[in-house]
Amino acid sequence: MNHIAIENLSRRRFLQGSAGLTLGFCLPAFAAPAAGPGKAGEGLAAPVSFEPNAFLRIGADNSVTVISKHLEMGQGTYTGLATILADELDADWQTVRVEGAPADAKRYNNLFWGPAQGTGGSTAMANSWEQMRKAGAAGRAMLVAAAARRWQVDAAGIVVRDGVVSHPVSGRRASFGELAVDAAKETVPSEVSLKDPKDFRLIGKQARRTDSAAKTDGSARFTQDVFLPGMLVAVVAHPPLFGGKVKAFDASRAKAIPGVVEVVQIPQGVAVLAKDTWSAKKGRDALTVDWDDSAAFKLGSDEILARYKELAKTPGLVAKQTGNTTQAFAGAAKVVSASYDFPYLAHAAMEPMNCVIRLDAEGCEVWNGEQLHTGDQYGLAQLLGLKPELVRINMLYAGGSFGRRACKDSDYVLEAAQIVKAINGRAPVKLVWLREDDMRAGYYRPLFHHTLEAALDGNGKLIGWRHRLVGQSILIGSPFEKMLVKDGIDGVSVEGAANLPYAIPNLTVDLHTPSDIGVPVLWWRSVGSSHTAYSTEVFFDEVAKAAGKDPVALRLELLADHPRHAGVLKLAADQAGWASRSRPRSARGAAAALRCMSRSIPTSPRWPK
Repeated sequence: MNHIAIENLSRRRFLQGSAGLTLGFCLPAFAAPAAGPGKAGEGLAAPVSFEPNAFLRIGADNSVTVISKHLEMGQGTYTGLATILADELDADWQTVRVEGAPADAKRYNNLFWGPAQGTGGSTAMANSWEQMRKAGAAGRAMLVAAAARRWQVDAAGIVVRDGVVSHPVSGRRASFGELAVDAAKETVPSEVSLKDPKDFRLIGKQARRTDSAAKTDGSARFTQDVFLPGMLVAVVAHPPLFGGKVKAFDASRAKAIPGVVEVVQIPQGVAVLAKDTWSAKKGRDALTVDWDDSAAFKLGSDEILARYKELAKTPGLVAKQTGNTTQAFAGAAKVVSASYDFPYLAHAAMEPMNCVIRLDAEGCEVWNGEQLHTGDQYGLAQLLGLKPELVRINMLYAGGSFGRRACKDSDYVLEAAQIVKAINGRAPVKLVWLREDDMRAGYYRPLFHHTLEAALDGNGKLIGWRHRLVGQSILIGSPFEKMLVKDGIDGVSVEGAANLPYAIPNLTVDLHTPSDIGVPVLWWRSVGSSHTAYSTEVFFDEVAKAAGKDPVALRLELLADHPRHAGVLKLAADQAGWASRSRPRSARGAAAALRCMSRSIPTSPRWPK
């Protein structure tokens, strides 16, 4: 029998072999903090370049580099931001590339968040729209000015298209790269004229994504692809219960694993450092840890839910009150009620949490799929005793996130820092959370319990509505608390419930926010309306059934003051053949929910000083 060797190639190794690529990269000590998506240390500007503002660089080689202040985690931000800028610049899309911005809230703040840099709440495109247009327009104006000066012609007669500046009357023309040096000498305009939308050539059109090729052939660089000289990989044994602590541990078996270099205790558990991820995992699995669970949280989901159901029998803090709900229910001909439960959900991004961190004479340098630059920068500075500006963050691609990489506590980033600090910074550290760490020791979308009641009069008219919610707040204790928690009400807990578009005359929405539940919670993996839209809209169908009315017709009746909602619902119903399609042994439902917290953010989050 012939011996057949089977090798289980990783995706990257497969791609490497098929595409002839050199994968992984080793960073020089002088890696530029501004280096871009997986290009840390390689995104240095061309020797001659034109940088009219913080978002644009044009190289003598005609390359147009757009600096993205927002993370690319699969949602297309890099392509979207580049499209906005490139359209105003009139660049050749084939020459456009994107780099991730460094952590610098003064230049790259999220305009919806105030002096804070980060990506989240579906704000990336909305808050960058005008900013990126002006950045592109400024670059275009300076290129035109440089060409007019060189050719001694009137700037008004110059045309820019696809990366070429030309003067049709004289027949002169030059590429962006040929004008880069001269353009850099021009004064940056304080005011620029933006295109009429009818002249857009890229915006609104289908364009090639800037990251598709690299993500397809495996050359795109994520945190896991970072390899620094002498770097160690760390995997951590976390407590099995939230709030548990290390009482004692025996590292002898872990240290016997080939490749394991060191084992250190950190506040979050015990970290095993090795020359590679697999050795670190084997070392972590070989540890013997005695956990102190005296202060740990011990309730399971069923017990938490039971507690929530008891709490739902009592009034909470009122988030919305219109009319007289008590009176409406007292005079109701029929009352409909229902409850809905939503479990804890792990964020479970495709790329588990990881982070590379290095301490050096100049401070701290981080490579990360960075979603919350300012929070992480301040957290690291505080932990390491550095000024925030000495924490340099390289933003790499992230393989999904659902907000997990925008952790309000900077958990895994600080964990990496704790580890490198525990070894006195003598080696760079790549922290890797394995999938089981994500599931057991991460942050979760909170468990929520909803109770709803509706009052109908004798004609089936909806005259009263009560909605009570019970669940942990994702905002309390976070930098966003001050702007999104008012009078004890977490705005995203009741978003989509307290702002119903339906004209219900008597309505009460109240909220219980338990503070004694020890499960760490984070963003909704979407927006608050996700759980409230489900509960309200499913219940609305129940109400329609009890009233003997068509669900769509009842909604349209109550949406008279919201023509846009009504228009969307009517269009959807028409397209679905709602009026004519009713088949036996089938079910259907309607919903009208269009809410998102992104546009409701009024002021700035508060980061530690």
